[in-house]
Amino acid sequence: MERMTVTAKIQISVDADSKVLLDETMSVYSDACNYVSDYVFHTHDLKQFSLNKVLYSTLREKFGLRSQMAQSVFKTVIARYKTILENQKEWIQPNFKKPQYDLVWNRDYSLTQNCFSVNTLNGRVKLPYFTEGMSKYFNHTIYKFGTAKLVNKHGKYFLHIPVTYDVEESKLSDICNVVGIDRGINFVVATYDSKHKSGFVSGKTIKQKRAHYFKIRKELQMRRTPSARHRLRAIGQRENRWMQDVNHCVSKALVEFYPKHTLFVLEDLSGVRNATERVGTKDRYVSVSWSFYDLEQKLIYKAKQNQSTIIKVDPRYTSQCCPVCGHIEKANRNKRIHLFTCKNCGYKSNDDRMGAMNLYRMGINYLEDSQVPDTVTAE
Repeated sequence: MERMTVTAKIQISVDADSKVLLDETMSVYSDACNYVSDYVFHTHDLKQFSLNKVLYSTLREKFGLRSQMAQSVFKTVIARYKTILENQKEWIQPNFKKPQYDLVWNRDYSLTQNCFSVNTLNGRVKLPYFTEGMSKYFNHTIYKFGTAKLVNKHGKYFLHIPVTYDVEESKLSDICNVVGIDRGINFVVATYDSKHKSGFVSGKTIKQKRAHYFKIRKELQMRRTPSARHRLRAIGQRENRWMQDVNHCVSKALVEFYPKHTLFVLEDLSGVRNATERVGTKDRYVSVSWSFYDLEQKLIYKAKQNQSTIIKVDPRYTSQCCPVCGHIEKANRNKRIHLFTCKNCGYKSNDDRMGAMNLYRMGINYLEDSQVPDTVTAE
């Protein structure tokens, strides 16, 4: 079995009095986090026991936090510093600008199928919430709730709950289908599978919409006014939410279209942002800002949920190699008209489809090298 964690997001319904109480609690909680963060930055002390010994009384008296809320502040700050140290390898002081509140399950908050109970500065309050999509998570023999985060976005309150559960781990011996997935810009994905069928998701609409956002941002940047900067941030967040939704829909469609125990083969694009010098200035923004990684991450966890497997392979020559005769030549591919023509055997096809075919072949080779019984038919 393999353990997975997904984030369930629910919207809390609040009245005027509850709004004031939640705003006050979240604001004081953030202030307390900044206070502890400043102490940790100067002492480099990341032990909750010693922090509690020195700062607990101050958090209770100065900020008016309840006992469990004070402990939650310590955990939040320690976790943020550990993340920074792991990623940046140096002591950088985090700043808790936005009001937030980290909630420990069954201590700071509880959740039933129609009620959200949360600990505040003035005691517990019970609030209704929008329950769509949450019913399945209340089977606590399967799903376990973790430390949630209460946030305020545009005047609306959302609870982000990490939900952990076990899924059956997919074995290579169970693989019944291989799918090569070529990610690109003209086509978000091009696929080639064990039935030798191809699929395409056009990127034309996405390119047009991102070009529209880019034009608006460019105009706002030239104004250099406070209102322009405010709108820039709003547009950036809107574009990010829209692109994440596109990737969610594409990855979900891919996983649901193919059966369980499918092997999805992706190019390892970890260095794509470092390739800017090989891209023309005109196309550089589109090429290096495309959200390949977000699509990959969504596809990975959705595939695990469906008992399928993801592997990443070396992307070199996947768009230059002929899948029929194996001839590799840069001139095989005409990027301008998106056509692959083998200079050796003359085989022709769409260049993105060719990439997917070569990824499919690499998946077949991966299974053969792993000495998996021949359950998948190669071309």
